[in-house]
Amino acid sequence: MEFKNVTLIAKANIYFDGKVSSRTFFTAQGERKTLGIFLPGEYEFATAAEELMQILAGTVDVRLPGETEYRRYEADSQFTVAANSRFQLKVQTVTDYCCSYRE
Repeated sequence: MEFKNVTLIAKANIYFDGKVSSRTFFTAQGERKTLGIFLPGEYEFATAAEELMQILAGTVDVRLPGETEYRRYEADSQFTVAANSRFQLKVQTVTDYCCSYRE
């Protein structure tokens, strides 16, 4: 995956005492995205915009809004999180991801 002609926000987004971090950038078309790393652990996130999460490397179990079971996602897989919702992650291995916001 490669992005050209982007505007990068230098300051990192850091969550959970540094166990999750990402950098925000905007594509030439104005799309907001983040590239980040999840370290192993359990996390819960809230969303404002719809998010497309692409797993680039690693293994994560995800419980999406309205679901009772976790589903496993590994490299080259993706899932969508509805806007204005919460979702849970159980990160099994260091996981590299790209998040695209659908605003």
